[in-house]
Amino acid sequence: ELLLSESEREQLKALTLRRKTAQAIALRARIVLACAEGIDNRAVSAKLRVTQQTVSKWRARFVASRLDGLLDAPRPGAPRTIE
Repeated sequence: ELLLSESEREQLKALTLRRKTAQAIALRARIVLACAEGIDNRAVSAKLRVTQQTVSKWRARFVASRLDGLLDAPRPGAPRTIE
């Protein structure tokens, strides 16, 4: 069960509507909003045209870390350099 506070719902909606939001983060926000409506992972994945694994990943990360969980995790290794 995924429950959102009113402020979280407003922030997620804002992420989906802002033009400057990265598309990946906007998609994650749409996934969480759809899950909060009580829709199961299979229906969310069909509605947003992503895999069920993607839906379950972002649902779990949101439940664990709330809004911070939607951001990209740091990648291992040294940062890439341009030569």
